[in-house]
Amino acid sequence: MQLAHTAICVRDVDAAVAWYESVLGLTVLSPPYLMEGDAITDDMGELLPSRPVAVKAAIIGDGGDHVIEVIGYPNDAATTNEPRRITDTGISHVGIVCDDIDEARARIEAAGGTFIVKGVADVARLRTTWFRDPWGVVFILMQKRDPTRAYWRQF
Repeated sequence: MQLAHTAICVRDVDAAVAWYESVLGLTVLSPPYLMEGDAITDDMGELLPSRPVAVKAAIIGDGGDHVIEVIGYPNDAATTNEPRRITDTGISHVGIVCDDIDEARARIEAAGGTFIVKGVADVARLRTTWFRDPWGVVFILMQKRDPTRAYWRQF
């Protein structure tokens, strides 16, 4: 088995995809599309309470096999307006590698991202900083010290 995607749920898929493309520089690999009908009901009908089952989704990433699915459920309202805590069970954050963390931080903040740490840290030979996007999803920005190595192999 290998990783395929991680899904993040947002209230406005179109706006989130546009933000991730323009602010984070991710590529829209499959633009937002609405899935309705028997096939999606067969797939997710037991997971979603409302009928008809409707799922709006898009795929974003950098062109590799592991991508982010941005997903929303038009007929099922979100259960809370509160952002998840970093310690909640489940997906806690999305990691993004960038070339210039200071420039990225300024761009994200100007576009409505909210930083949840005061500055930039140096940890595991990475420069890091944490933020929430306008939909409350937590991201960590990482700038590698050695750009020739994977971010998780900086030591």
